[in-house]
Amino acid sequence: MITKEVINQAIDYILQHIEEDITLEDVAEYSHFSKYYFSRLFKEQTGESVYGFIKRVKLEQSAFRLKTEQERRITEIGADYGYSSSNYSWAFRKHYSMTPVDWRRQSCFSSMAHPFFHHESWQAESFEVCDSKITIENIPDYYVIYERRFGSYEDLRRDWDGFIEKYQEYITAKTKLLERTYDDPAVTSAGHCLYDVCMSVGEDCALKNTAKIQGGRCIVYHFKGHAKQIYAAYQTIFLVWLPKTSYELDATKSLFDIYHAVDSETMYMELDICIPVKE
Repeated sequence: MITKEVINQAIDYILQHIEEDITLEDVAEYSHFSKYYFSRLFKEQTGESVYGFIKRVKLEQSAFRLKTEQERRITEIGADYGYSSSNYSWAFRKHYSMTPVDWRRQSCFSSMAHPFFHHESWQAESFEVCDSKITIENIPDYYVIYERRFGSYEDLRRDWDGFIEKYQEYITAKTKLLERTYDDPAVTSAGHCLYDVCMSVGEDCALKNTAKIQGGRCIVYHFKGHAKQIYAAYQTIFLVWLPKTSYELDATKSLFDIYHAVDSETMYMELDICIPVKE
């Protein structure tokens, strides 16, 4: 878990400016620390250097867009993250051990091994089935207590148990449990997935680890089923549903889930997958 709020704020700053030529000096100045002290603190909290984190996130976000923006030229997507054509291909191959062309071809598969339930496969839904579960809504902002982690989404069940026990005194009849995710596990390795477990609270909450999850216009997929089916739902939205619609993702906001029901024994869940889109 990332325990220093200044590092969480720095990560937010990096993610909001990831398509810019952002540097260590920029992030350190934003955080009001010398670049030497900040570099050491960032590495202690995340296990990565600031430069390494920025470079990795740029490549992984570009890989996600290669998958979801099939009509765009590969060189255009690379250029969005500051790469020339030759540099992008070289950097991408070094990170993924394949070219951007091969990655895009592979990522079009609608059925493959499940990244968490390793003895299961997953199958994408049809556009029609997915569309029947989706509404377009204006979601309110949520003020939340949160804890941020790098790791595997497989650890979420354990993380939630500890989080709820730790903050149970803040739970009321109006409390919402939310989960904010930043990475596609088909793109980012298990140990590097970034996510927040969150609990809605009033804005007068005195804890330091509070934040506002921005709502606004969202694609809302109403999920009901076993936890192992959530991955297929996400992939269907990005690989099947979005390419056939005119909606564009709002890259300035994070995706988040709002939980409505969870059975810890059967792993049956009801939740809303909220994906911000441009107005």
